[in-house]
Amino acid sequence: MSNLGVPELLIIAGVLVLLFGAKKLPDVARGVGRSLRIFKSETAKLRDDDDDTPHTTVQAQPAQAPAPAPQQQAAPQPINAAPAPAPAPAPSVEEQARQLEEQAARLPAGAAQADKQA
Repeated sequence: MSNLGVPELLIIAGVLVLLFGAKKLPDVARGVGRSLRIFKSETAKLRDDDDDTPHTTVQAQPAQAPAPAPQQQAAPQPINAAPAPAPAPAPSVEEQARQLEEQAARLPAGAAQADKQA
């Protein structure tokens, strides 16, 4: 798995001593040990939680193609019929903003009148 021999481990230990100093190495090792212990216990809890919950798999149902609806023929329009009126164009953004501002201005006035009547 790993190709670390004794010389490589000695070099790594020497670099750690140079980086952290001989006095701080026990504290660093203790902190790493605590962190690994916490990590190990949390992963064990996750595995236990996974074992407690039943594994349900959701199988995808094959989608059925909807049956084509029979086409209905549109009623023929009389020749004399007037064309349908065009739908009203949607108000512009500026117009919508103005209408909302007017509604907002009316709301406090209506609330004040309701308070006076009560």
